[in-house]
Amino acid sequence: MRQGIAAMLLAAQLAAAPAAELPIFDAHLHYSHDAWANLPPEKAIELLRSAGIRRGLVSSSNDEGQQRLAAAAPELILLSLRPYRNRGDQSSWMRDDTVPAYLVERLSRYRYVALGEYHIFGADVDLPVPRQLVALARQHGLVLHSHSDADAVERQFAQWPQARILWAHSGFDTPANVRAMLLKHRNLWCDLAFRSDHAPGGELDPEWRRLFLEFPDRFMVGTDTFTPERWPYVVEHAKLARKWLAQLPPEVAERIAWRNGETLFASARR
Repeated sequence: MRQGIAAMLLAAQLAAAPAAELPIFDAHLHYSHDAWANLPPEKAIELLRSAGIRRGLVSSSNDEGQQRLAAAAPELILLSLRPYRNRGDQSSWMRDDTVPAYLVERLSRYRYVALGEYHIFGADVDLPVPRQLVALARQHGLVLHSHSDADAVERQFAQWPQARILWAHSGFDTPANVRAMLLKHRNLWCDLAFRSDHAPGGELDPEWRRLFLEFPDRFMVGTDTFTPERWPYVVEHAKLARKWLAQLPPEVAERIAWRNGETLFASARR
């Protein structure tokens, strides 16, 4: 597997543009144990730079992966703490009473800008463990990176009306429903990771275009490297993002490409 990843990495680097015209803030990256076993931190950082990524929001299962990336390039990597110690925690963390102590321990050792990406849906948000996660975000001034349906987002805002939530994958919801949520919640941002419906084949969808123009300060791009095989795709994803971003007014494209991410996480970084 290591040789396969190395070959894909080389191909991606050769395909990268010599100089990226538009910087990218990648708001959805993972560097979990199966990635770092095949892609050393320095190679992952090299890949991000080849793609023209100026900053990346990274989480991992377990947390050691992103710590290795941050040590290699602290100016490039922003840390987001997941409640997962392994991949199996994705479906059980919200009922695992040991999770809050784990989060407290990591928060005492490292500087994060967000909690997540975590998977939570509907009424599970109101279970004791997710409530403690939201309380920790409030205590530490962290963004919540929530892979959720709209109901779960609503429930998190009910617990903490001033929360800043980055809605992973824009909830995999329709433009109309995303618009309704953005109208209702001024502290809701959306990443576009692992979606193609907003720009199939690199051509901007008219309904999404209207949404981007209406809310130019509420969207971010993201690759979602949830498996090792998606890491070489970082370069191609950035190129594709620049293609559809070029179909927007320059100031809107710049906001979605990188300014919104920098703005949202600036206070947390301070």
